[in-house]
Amino acid sequence: MDGLTPAGATVVTRREGDVCYLQLHRPGADNAINDAMLADCGAVLRDCTAWARVVVIEGLPHVFCPGADLHEAGWSRPDRQSATRNAEALYGLWLLLKRAPFISIAHVRGKVSAGGVGFVAACDLVLCADDATFSLPELLFGLMPACVLPFLFDRVGSARAHVMTLMTQAVAAPQAVAWGLADASAADSANLLRMHLLRLRLLPRDAIARYKRYAASLDGGLEAARDKAVAANAELFSDPATHDKLARYAATGQFPWEVV
Repeated sequence: MDGLTPAGATVVTRREGDVCYLQLHRPGADNAINDAMLADCGAVLRDCTAWARVVVIEGLPHVFCPGADLHEAGWSRPDRQSATRNAEALYGLWLLLKRAPFISIAHVRGKVSAGGVGFVAACDLVLCADDATFSLPELLFGLMPACVLPFLFDRVGSARAHVMTLMTQAVAAPQAVAWGLADASAADSANLLRMHLLRLRLLPRDAIARYKRYAASLDGGLEAARDKAVAANAELFSDPATHDKLARYAATGQFPWEVV
Protein backbone atom coordinates (compact mmCIF):
# COMPACT_ATOMS: atom_id res chain seq x y z
CA MET A 1 0.00 0.00 0.00
CA ASP A 2 3.00 2.32 0.36
CA GLY A 3 3.66 2.45 -3.36
CA LEU A 4 1.81 2.13 -6.65
CA THR A 5 -0.38 -0.85 -7.36
CA PRO A 6 1.35 -3.45 -9.59
CA ALA A 7 0.82 -3.24 -13.34
CA GLY A 8 -2.24 -5.12 -14.55
CA ALA A 9 -4.46 -4.14 -11.65
CA THR A 10 -7.59 -2.09 -12.29
CA VAL A 11 -6.79 0.43 -9.57
CA VAL A 12 -3.74 2.49 -8.69
CA THR A 13 -3.14 3.30 -5.04
CA ARG A 14 -0.78 5.43 -3.09
CA ARG A 15 -0.48 6.10 0.62
CA GLU A 16 0.34 9.44 2.20
CA GLY A 17 0.44 8.91 5.94
CA ASP A 18 -3.04 7.78 6.93
CA VAL A 19 -4.63 8.87 3.64
CA CYS A 20 -5.16 6.33 0.86
CA TYR A 21 -5.65 7.49 -2.71
CA LEU A 22 -7.47 4.85 -4.77
CA GLN A 23 -7.66 5.65 -8.48
CA LEU A 24 -10.02 3.63 -10.66
CA HIS A 25 -7.73 2.83 -13.57
CA ARG A 26 -9.03 1.05 -16.65
CA PRO A 27 -8.07 3.65 -19.28
CA GLY A 28 -8.69 1.23 -22.15
CA ALA A 29 -12.32 0.88 -21.01
CA ASP A 30 -12.88 4.46 -19.78
CA ASN A 31 -12.95 3.11 -16.21
CA ALA A 32 -15.97 0.87 -16.76
CA ILE A 33 -16.71 -1.56 -13.92
CA ASN A 34 -15.80 -5.23 -14.28
CA ASP A 35 -15.18 -8.14 -11.91
CA ALA A 36 -11.50 -7.32 -11.51
CA MET A 37 -12.20 -3.70 -10.58
CA LEU A 38 -14.69 -4.75 -7.91
CA ALA A 39 -12.24 -7.26 -6.49
CA ASP A 40 -9.34 -4.80 -6.51
CA CYS A 41 -11.39 -2.00 -4.93
CA GLY A 42 -12.73 -4.34 -2.28
CA ALA A 43 -9.26 -5.59 -1.35
CA VAL A 44 -7.92 -2.05 -0.98
CA LEU A 45 -10.88 -0.80 1.05
CA ARG A 46 -10.83 -3.79 3.41
CA ASP A 47 -7.13 -3.16 4.01
CA CYS A 48 -7.87 0.52 4.66
CA THR A 49 -10.30 -0.32 7.48
CA ALA A 50 -7.29 -1.21 9.61
CA TRP A 51 -5.33 2.02 9.27
CA ALA A 52 -6.76 4.76 7.03
CA ARG A 53 -8.23 8.00 8.29
CA VAL A 54 -9.32 9.13 4.80
CA VAL A 55 -9.80 7.23 1.52
CA VAL A 56 -9.97 9.29 -1.68
CA ILE A 57 -11.62 7.62 -4.70
CA GLU A 58 -10.53 9.13 -8.01
CA GLY A 59 -10.98 8.36 -11.69
CA LEU A 60 -9.26 9.50 -14.86
CA PRO A 61 -9.08 13.21 -15.80
CA HIS A 62 -11.87 12.91 -18.40
CA VAL A 63 -14.06 10.25 -16.81
CA PHE A 64 -14.62 9.10 -13.23
CA CYS A 65 -16.65 5.95 -13.98
CA PRO A 66 -19.41 5.24 -16.55
CA GLY A 67 -20.88 2.17 -14.86
CA ALA A 68 -20.73 -1.45 -16.02
CA ASP A 69 -18.46 -2.55 -18.86
CA LEU A 70 -20.86 -3.40 -21.69
CA HIS A 71 -18.09 -5.27 -23.53
CA GLU A 72 -17.06 -7.47 -20.60
CA ALA A 73 -18.23 -11.08 -20.40
CA GLY A 74 -20.56 -11.53 -17.43
CA TRP A 75 -21.59 -7.85 -17.51
CA SER A 76 -22.76 -7.31 -21.10
CA ARG A 77 -25.13 -10.31 -21.24
CA PRO A 78 -25.42 -11.76 -17.73
CA ASP A 79 -27.81 -14.54 -16.79
CA ARG A 80 -29.89 -14.11 -13.64
CA GLN A 81 -27.24 -15.71 -11.42
CA SER A 82 -24.42 -13.56 -12.82
CA ALA A 83 -26.55 -10.42 -12.64
CA THR A 84 -27.35 -11.14 -9.00
CA ARG A 85 -23.67 -11.70 -8.21
CA ASN A 86 -22.70 -8.43 -9.92
CA ALA A 87 -25.38 -6.47 -8.07
CA GLU A 88 -24.44 -7.96 -4.70
CA ALA A 89 -20.76 -7.13 -5.28
CA LEU A 90 -21.52 -3.52 -6.27
CA TYR A 91 -23.89 -2.91 -3.38
CA GLY A 92 -21.48 -4.46 -0.90
CA LEU A 93 -18.61 -2.30 -2.13
CA TRP A 94 -20.66 0.91 -1.87
CA LEU A 95 -21.91 -0.10 1.58
CA LEU A 96 -18.28 -0.55 2.65
CA LEU A 97 -17.50 3.00 1.47
CA LYS A 98 -20.50 4.27 3.43
CA ARG A 99 -19.96 2.35 6.67
CA ALA A 100 -16.20 1.76 6.98
CA PRO A 101 -14.31 3.50 9.83
CA PHE A 102 -12.65 6.07 7.57
CA ILE A 103 -13.82 9.19 5.75
CA SER A 104 -14.50 8.36 2.09
CA ILE A 105 -14.13 11.14 -0.48
CA ALA A 106 -15.10 10.95 -4.16
CA HIS A 107 -12.90 13.26 -6.22
CA VAL A 108 -14.79 13.55 -9.51
CA ARG A 109 -13.41 14.89 -12.76
CA GLY A 110 -15.11 14.53 -16.13
CA LYS A 111 -18.13 12.29 -16.62
CA VAL A 112 -19.73 9.93 -14.13
CA SER A 113 -22.83 7.94 -14.96
CA ALA A 114 -24.91 4.87 -14.05
CA GLY A 115 -23.03 2.68 -11.56
CA GLY A 116 -20.33 5.33 -11.29
CA VAL A 117 -22.91 7.52 -9.52
CA GLY A 118 -23.16 4.73 -6.95
CA PHE A 119 -19.51 5.21 -6.02
CA VAL A 120 -20.14 8.93 -5.67
CA ALA A 121 -23.34 8.69 -3.64
CA ALA A 122 -21.80 6.15 -1.26
CA CYS A 123 -18.94 8.44 -0.23
CA ASP A 124 -19.02 10.68 2.83
CA LEU A 125 -17.87 13.73 0.85
CA VAL A 126 -17.96 14.51 -2.87
CA LEU A 127 -15.60 17.08 -4.39
CA CYS A 128 -15.65 17.71 -8.11
CA ALA A 129 -14.16 19.76 -10.92
CA ASP A 130 -16.32 22.51 -12.39
CA ASP A 131 -16.65 20.53 -15.65
CA ALA A 132 -17.83 17.31 -13.98
CA THR A 133 -21.19 15.86 -15.02
CA PHE A 134 -23.41 13.24 -13.34
CA SER A 135 -26.07 11.16 -15.10
CA LEU A 136 -28.35 8.13 -14.77
CA PRO A 137 -29.16 6.97 -18.34
CA GLU A 138 -30.57 3.55 -17.39
CA LEU A 139 -34.23 4.19 -18.28
CA LEU A 140 -33.22 4.89 -21.88
CA PHE A 141 -32.51 1.16 -22.18
CA GLY A 142 -35.43 -0.11 -20.12
CA LEU A 143 -33.31 -0.45 -16.99
CA MET A 144 -33.29 1.44 -13.71
CA PRO A 145 -30.45 2.32 -11.31
CA ALA A 146 -31.78 -0.11 -8.71
CA CYS A 147 -28.59 -0.46 -6.66
CA VAL A 148 -27.65 3.20 -7.00
CA LEU A 149 -30.97 4.60 -5.82
CA PRO A 150 -30.79 3.68 -2.09
CA PHE A 151 -27.46 5.51 -1.85
CA LEU A 152 -28.67 8.41 -3.99
CA PHE A 153 -31.86 8.75 -1.90
CA ASP A 154 -29.66 8.87 1.19
CA ARG A 155 -27.49 11.62 -0.28
CA VAL A 156 -29.90 13.91 -2.19
CA GLY A 157 -33.38 12.76 -1.19
CA SER A 158 -36.00 10.91 -3.18
CA ALA A 159 -37.23 13.91 -5.19
CA ARG A 160 -33.83 14.76 -6.69
CA ALA A 161 -33.02 11.09 -7.32
CA HIS A 162 -36.42 10.74 -9.01
CA VAL A 163 -35.69 13.64 -11.37
CA MET A 164 -32.23 12.30 -12.27
CA THR A 165 -33.67 8.85 -12.98
CA LEU A 166 -36.59 10.05 -15.12
CA MET A 167 -34.80 12.78 -17.07
CA THR A 168 -31.67 10.68 -17.79
CA GLN A 169 -29.81 13.92 -18.56
CA ALA A 170 -26.42 14.93 -17.28
CA VAL A 171 -26.38 17.17 -14.22
CA ALA A 172 -23.58 19.76 -14.33
CA ALA A 173 -21.36 20.47 -11.33
CA PRO A 174 -23.15 23.66 -10.16
CA GLN A 175 -26.50 21.84 -10.11
CA ALA A 176 -24.91 18.82 -8.41
CA VAL A 177 -23.64 21.08 -5.63
CA ALA A 178 -27.02 22.81 -5.30
CA TRP A 179 -28.75 19.44 -4.99
CA GLY A 180 -26.21 18.04 -2.52
CA LEU A 181 -24.92 15.37 -4.87
CA ALA A 182 -21.54 17.10 -4.63
CA ASP A 183 -20.38 19.08 -1.61
CA ALA A 184 -18.11 21.53 -3.44
CA SER A 185 -16.63 22.17 -6.88
CA ALA A 186 -13.72 24.17 -8.23
CA ALA A 187 -11.81 24.66 -11.44
CA ASP A 188 -8.78 23.21 -9.63
CA SER A 189 -10.41 20.27 -7.87
CA ALA A 190 -7.06 18.88 -6.76
CA ASN A 191 -6.46 22.01 -4.71
CA LEU A 192 -10.00 21.81 -3.37
CA LEU A 193 -9.24 18.27 -2.21
CA ARG A 194 -5.98 19.40 -0.56
CA MET A 195 -7.80 22.10 1.40
CA HIS A 196 -10.37 19.63 2.71
CA LEU A 197 -7.69 17.12 3.69
CA LEU A 198 -5.91 19.76 5.79
CA ARG A 199 -8.90 19.79 8.14
CA LEU A 200 -10.00 16.18 7.89
CA ARG A 201 -6.54 14.98 8.92
CA LEU A 202 -7.09 16.70 12.29
CA LEU A 203 -9.99 14.40 13.19
CA PRO A 204 -9.11 11.47 15.51
CA ARG A 205 -9.47 8.17 13.71
CA ASP A 206 -11.27 6.52 16.62
CA ALA A 207 -13.77 9.40 16.70
CA ILE A 208 -14.46 8.96 12.97
CA ALA A 209 -15.13 5.25 13.52
CA ARG A 210 -17.46 5.90 16.47
CA TYR A 211 -19.37 8.58 14.59
CA LYS A 212 -19.91 6.40 11.53
CA ARG A 213 -21.12 3.48 13.66
CA TYR A 214 -23.57 5.81 15.39
CA ALA A 215 -24.76 7.38 12.13
CA ALA A 216 -25.40 3.91 10.68
CA SER A 217 -27.45 2.96 13.74
CA LEU A 218 -29.78 5.93 13.24
CA ASP A 219 -31.17 4.83 9.88
CA GLY A 220 -30.24 1.35 8.71
CA GLY A 221 -32.07 2.07 5.46
CA LEU A 222 -29.21 1.05 3.19
CA GLU A 223 -28.93 -2.36 4.79
CA ALA A 224 -32.71 -2.85 4.66
CA ALA A 225 -32.84 -1.94 0.96
CA ARG A 226 -30.06 -4.29 -0.09
CA ASP A 227 -32.10 -7.40 -0.99
CA LYS A 228 -34.73 -5.40 -2.90
CA ALA A 229 -32.11 -3.45 -4.83
CA VAL A 230 -30.13 -6.55 -5.79
CA ALA A 231 -33.24 -8.43 -6.89
CA ALA A 232 -34.54 -5.55 -9.02
CA ASN A 233 -31.14 -4.99 -10.61
CA ALA A 234 -30.67 -8.67 -11.41
CA GLU A 235 -34.15 -9.00 -12.94
CA LEU A 236 -33.58 -6.16 -15.38
CA PHE A 237 -29.97 -6.85 -16.29
CA SER A 238 -30.74 -10.50 -17.07
CA ASP A 239 -33.56 -9.60 -19.51
CA PRO A 240 -32.58 -10.69 -23.09
CA ALA A 241 -34.38 -7.69 -24.64
CA THR A 242 -32.28 -5.36 -22.52
CA HIS A 243 -29.15 -7.26 -23.58
CA ASP A 244 -29.86 -6.45 -27.21
CA LYS A 245 -30.35 -2.73 -26.52
CA LEU A 246 -27.14 -2.49 -24.50
CA ALA A 247 -25.12 -4.56 -26.97
CA ARG A 248 -26.30 -2.39 -29.87
CA TYR A 249 -25.40 0.79 -27.99
CA ALA A 250 -21.98 -0.59 -27.04
CA ALA A 251 -21.27 -1.54 -30.66
CA THR A 252 -22.77 1.43 -32.53
CA GLY A 253 -23.53 4.20 -30.04
CA GLN A 254 -27.16 4.13 -31.15
CA PHE A 255 -29.92 4.56 -28.60
CA PRO A 256 -32.94 2.21 -28.86
CA TRP A 257 -35.18 4.79 -30.58
CA GLU A 258 -32.52 5.52 -33.22
CA VAL A 259 -32.69 1.99 -34.68
CA VAL A 260 -34.83 1.65 -37.79
